[in-house]
Amino acid sequence: MPPDVESPQPEPGNRIRRALRWLVPSVGLALIPKCPLCLAGYIALATGVGVSLPVAQVLRLGLLVVCVAALAWLAFGAVRRLVRRR
Repeated sequence: MPPDVESPQPEPGNRIRRALRWLVPSVGLALIPKCPLCLAGYIALATGVGVSLPVAQVLRLGLLVVCVAALAWLAFGAVRRLVRRR
């Protein structure tokens, strides 16, 4: 980009949305408990509904897959935008 042309600054709302796109799956990944029994306990405390250990294992794995896939998708998009700029 020539030095005399200024790049437009993103609006504050867009910057917040872009940050939240990365923040939500990152925080979700950090907060997923390592133990499926703990996840079952958290679900019971939050909703009053008890889940079995096999269900908690599947939920935990599903949450991990969704968070990692979301972060991979965002990383792929960021790399693609960087390559297009060149």
